[in-house]
Amino acid sequence: MAEAIRIGDPAIEISLRRSGRARRMTLRVAQVGAGPTLTLPPGVPVAKARAFLSDHEGWLRRHMAARPVGAVVGDGTVLPFGDRTLTIRAAAGRAMVHQEGVLAVPGPAEGHAARVAAWLREEARRACVAAVDRHAARLGLKPGRISLRDPRSRWGSCTASGDLMFSWRLVMAPAAVFDYVVAHEVAHLAELNHSPRFWAVVRRLFPDYERPRDWLRRNGAALHTHHFGGRPG
Repeated sequence: MAEAIRIGDPAIEISLRRSGRARRMTLRVAQVGAGPTLTLPPGVPVAKARAFLSDHEGWLRRHMAARPVGAVVGDGTVLPFGDRTLTIRAAAGRAMVHQEGVLAVPGPAEGHAARVAAWLREEARRACVAAVDRHAARLGLKPGRISLRDPRSRWGSCTASGDLMFSWRLVMAPAAVFDYVVAHEVAHLAELNHSPRFWAVVRRLFPDYERPRDWLRRNGAALHTHHFGGRPG
């Protein structure tokens, strides 16, 4: 029987693989299907492996939350949420409660995915309004209407009249990525193009913009693999 270790709450099961060629412990998370695997050099005791996994639990949960999934969000789902994760739990009562990384969702199970999407959208709206106000104030400009949608092809947009649109799924991205996208669209209030002048405005608002931009290019598609049933507009 294969060795395995369970850590955390909700528990994650990690398979242990011993390799005569391994020189150090290596933790891997498959993109699809299989659970995480920890490769151990010869002679490493299970207690040392468990300590290693405890030290890397945060990294493990973030990577598991970001990998492509096909199931609809429900009880036990772990979602990326800014720089943290959000575990969905079915609960009694009437109100949704977010506490210590857990979102308690009452009501019938078939409605949980839509309720989680609505909750994330409102979190995204509050964060967007605050970030737009902050960046626009630095430019001395006033934005138009702010809307949140769930587009597939873009993370944000700015119209000639100054209306801004953002994907509410950005609330699941790291905080720096969220803020970069807002800064990018606010910069369009000054330069409605992608000229060098535009990127100079972006750098003024977000000096290290290349890093979150690259993260979005590499990982943004994974945010669309979390299914919430009906897609809120």
